Amino acid sequence: MQSNMSFQTATRSSSIEINKVLKNTYMLLSMTLAFSAVTAGASMAVGLSHMAALVMMIGAFILMFVVNKKADKASGIFWIFAFTGLMGASLGPMLNVYAAMPNGASLIFQALGGTALIFFALSGYALTSKKDFSFMGGFLMVGLIVVLIAMVANIFFAIPALQLAISAAVIMIMSGLILFDTSRIIHGGETNYIRATVSLYLNIYNIFVHLLSLLGVFGGDD
Repeated sequence: MQSNMSFQTATRSSSIEINKVLKNTYMLLSMTLAFSAVTAGASMAVGLSHMAALVMMIGAFILMFVVNKKADKASGIFWIFAFTGLMGASLGPMLNVYAAMPNGASLIFQALGGTALIFFALSGYALTSKKDFSFMGGFLMVGLIVVLIAMVANIFFAIPALQLAISAAVIMIMSGLILFDTSRIIHGGETNYIRATVSLYLNIYNIFVHLLSLLGVFGGDD
């Protein structure tokens, strides 16, 4: 009897901890996305160059490792905002290119809306169904490797059709990662909300960028 009560107490405690991680993750995610939007707007306003954006992207890549290292410390909050701020600012030149199109503002808002729809639908499904999507990990990792190889190859071949395929593949893989990462939080596989935020942020970021790329191709002549 006592063993059963101890198990129930432990289960309740685990559930409370998971809910806390979820709450903190979504709160931090919304704040970092908003901050990225601000830095992206600022870089658009000052006309940031593509070279400066590339430097920022490299800096953000380095900071990603710093964030993961500092995730268990209070300073992790500062580093994640530095990381997401650079990621947002690096979008400035690309967004200015789309904004200069006749229907550019519409394309950007469509990409934002589509990204939000994908995230809320998939994350909501993972939360309500409580299914364990950990089985997708290996498949998604292989998919990422294949896409990275294709991206490197397309730098040299510059095949438009391949770029479209890459963007579509990235959106599918990142959608799968939203299910995978949300599931990890729900089932206790990820207990650090800063690391969880980084994972979901990158999923959303990549979906937005590649969805905008697809919309630019199919809707850029409207």
